[in-house]
Amino acid sequence: MKYTAFVILMMFSVCMKAQVSDSLLVHRAALDYLEGFYEGDTLKLQRSLSPALHKYGYYKDKTGQYEGSQMTFDEAIGFARNVLEKKKFPKPDAPKKIMVLEVQEQIACVKVVAWWGMDYLLLARHGDAWRIEQVIWQGPLKTVAP
Repeated sequence: MKYTAFVILMMFSVCMKAQVSDSLLVHRAALDYLEGFYEGDTLKLQRSLSPALHKYGYYKDKTGQYEGSQMTFDEAIGFARNVLEKKKFPKPDAPKKIMVLEVQEQIACVKVVAWWGMDYLLLARHGDAWRIEQVIWQGPLKTVAP
């Protein structure tokens, strides 16, 4: 009986360690995403984004109405290059919040709060790495959510 309890405890421990490790990797991918756009760091974006990225969001146009906009992987890399070239960095106190909402064996969901608004990231496991497959966002940010 003691042996069975020990084996069950060890299996639980291994599963929990894998979950914590995956959560940290998912958090790292989300941080690379934010820092990639904030710092104009294309390497961080390449590390965190799937080449098949589908990013779609809503921003307010000049009339105050929401309008949709899509961004591909290549456009995300181009945006980051532009940030770096033109030195259009966000203010030092710009929001940078990451909340890992769920991590499964192959997929994960993260909420990100940034200077431009709020993003929901859907990630997938690619071997040992986690990559952002889809993003839906809305800006401007009304309030910084907890």
